Amino acid sequence: MILTLALRHLVVRKVRTLFLLLGFGTGVATMIVLLSVGEAMVVQSRDVSLVGGGEVTVLPQGVDLEALRTGALTGMFFGIDRARFVGRTMLGGPRHGELVRAVAPAIEGKLLYLAVGDRVLAVRAGGEIPSRAEAAGTGLAVVRGTWRDSDADSAWIAPSAQQLYDQLDRFHRPAGRDSTWGEWHYFNVVSGPEEWWYISYLVGGDIRGGPGRWGGQLLVTRRRADGGYDRFVSTVPDEVVVFDTTRADLTLGESTVSQRSGFYFLDGIADGEAGTLRFRLTVRPERHRYFPPVELRNDAFLSGYVVPAIRASATGELCVDGDCLTVTNADAYHDHNWGVWQGVTWEWGMGRGTSLDLLYGGVLRQGADDPAANPYFLAVVDSLGMRQVLRFDDVVYEGAAPVAGEPGILAPARFTLTARREGDQVTLAVDVLSAQATRTTVAALDRSFLQLRGRFRLAGRLAGQVVADSGLGFFETWVATSTATP
Repeated sequence: MILTLALRHLVVRKVRTLFLLLGFGTGVATMIVLLSVGEAMVVQSRDVSLVGGGEVTVLPQGVDLEALRTGALTGMFFGIDRARFVGRTMLGGPRHGELVRAVAPAIEGKLLYLAVGDRVLAVRAGGEIPSRAEAAGTGLAVVRGTWRDSDADSAWIAPSAQQLYDQLDRFHRPAGRDSTWGEWHYFNVVSGPEEWWYISYLVGGDIRGGPGRWGGQLLVTRRRADGGYDRFVSTVPDEVVVFDTTRADLTLGESTVSQRSGFYFLDGIADGEAGTLRFRLTVRPERHRYFPPVELRNDAFLSGYVVPAIRASATGELCVDGDCLTVTNADAYHDHNWGVWQGVTWEWGMGRGTSLDLLYGGVLRQGADDPAANPYFLAVVDSLGMRQVLRFDDVVYEGAAPVAGEPGILAPARFTLTARREGDQVTLAVDVLSAQATRTTVAALDRSFLQLRGRFRLAGRLAGQVVADSGLGFFETWVATSTATP
């Protein structure tokens, strides 16, 4: 009887009946989906591979969650590059202080091998920082004893100034013998509107080859207010070179660099045609304005780079044959490079604006200079730290002007680059104010290294916000000596 009534109703009220069936079907389908999601959440909550806390879990780009849970190939040996920097600055720094309550780094299911006598056991291990895990709601229920942050934990999440700069800035020992190995501290100091100094403390050569195969140099270039340049050099043998693989400290005979509590102390002596240079400077980096260590590496190539001080101030004295120049809170910058440099050129620049600082760069190797294979980066920094890191493919140089005192070498008059990252895009335009050239040979090519001073303009959009700034900066590139443009 009920079936007869339903069929007759379907014939008489076709639209109404179909509408009711559609609603009933939608309701059933929704319930199935909700039950499936609920069951999946219950299963995952019991899965040791997916234990976590907080509202957001951050994983490396490209890691599939299911592959990570099941241990498939894409989940093996993954890590988050520069995790300290990401945790302290990009996620947990002052920029997101009102949004992010806590950042809790964790390692789950890491494969380790435990040696017990003659036996080697494969074990699965994990690690967390107690205070951060508690803040994210995943603290352990300790039955006996205590579970609190160690000194290493505290240094990871909130290092002192000494700990931070020791983590950022230290020396390295090459993995093998290579006479092209080089490592150096670089500083620049602006002592006046038309006067500045380039200061480099270098170690290089076959360091693992034993005595006499390596050494150090202090190189200083002064750009005088009249537009001329003075160069000063001090070369020392390996027996008076001391470098520290746990911090930035370096000794080159009578010349030294040391870092204490975030301050860099520079002492140096070098000779040049203008006389003997002696200097003593204190360089103070500004908080949050740094770029973390990065390395480009393959079997035959290594290039490492870190910028502890994108923006800094320098105070001290520089004297040439007793004629002394005193600087107080002068604009300064510091970076640190290491690696092998045979057949290598680069593009590099830094700028100090009213509120924004910029840093860009990229390394090119002869025979591998395809821009797609060697992408450049542009970092934009403000008082809260790193604002964004973008990518670009090339630098467009325009114009040509002779470099004073260097016949056959032409410097660009201006250049531009456009960097992008997803929806963000900024354009950097630079007018060159001054150029210095150094002739060199790179992979048997006649190339010249240019150090430029320029005025920049930065404009575009970052994280959905329009940005614009301008200021002065230092820039580097390479040119073929016999051609007109880079």
